[in-house]
Amino acid sequence: MSKLYSPSHRNLQDTFATRNLADAVENIILRSAFTDADKAFIESRDMFFLSTIDDQARPSVSYKGGEPGFIKIVDENTLAFPSYDGNGMFLSMGNLSANEKVGLLFIDFENPHRLRAYGEASVDLEDPLLSAYHEAQLIVRIQITELWQNCPRYVHRYCRQEKSKYVPSTSSETPLPDWKKIDKLQPLLPPADQGKAEKQGGTITVEEMMALEARDD
Repeated sequence: MSKLYSPSHRNLQDTFATRNLADAVENIILRSAFTDADKAFIESRDMFFLSTIDDQARPSVSYKGGEPGFIKIVDENTLAFPSYDGNGMFLSMGNLSANEKVGLLFIDFENPHRLRAYGEASVDLEDPLLSAYHEAQLIVRIQITELWQNCPRYVHRYCRQEKSKYVPSTSSETPLPDWKKIDKLQPLLPPADQGKAEKQGGTITVEEMMALEARDD
């Protein structure tokens, strides 16, 4: 029995005469444990895409970024990563609390390569790994159920220019994002962010924020 294919997948495979090919591909590439090559690749990434599902069964995809190595392979079936400060909506993390099923996509755009995975996630505000990540709010651990390498032929080549200045670092103060400097939002910011706008250049209007966001930095 296939771990990847449902009747809807089979219908399309039969339509395009790829059922036997799909079975062969699954048998060759599908695994449930990280190899040494998987570990090296994943832990070298500074970003990945996380797919979650909310309590109304609506799917969502989120970009997660950090320093290279911010994703850690804990054991042969488990990876962990930090959740940093965001927009306060907690869409991905909230989704994980309602539905533990997740999808992950790791890509190397400079040397086209990609790895996909399914898993089950848990969120912990007191995870032992929390101290290893500066300014992390919580830790997500994902137990991988299926993992496979995807053909990279449609991955366009892009080169990284520089890391985001907002990735937390112990060597410098993390700057406040422009939207958190909006004057009307100041009373609504969490306690940790109160007063930071004044210390980092002052507050701005919504219009000024839009102009800053549109500017090529």
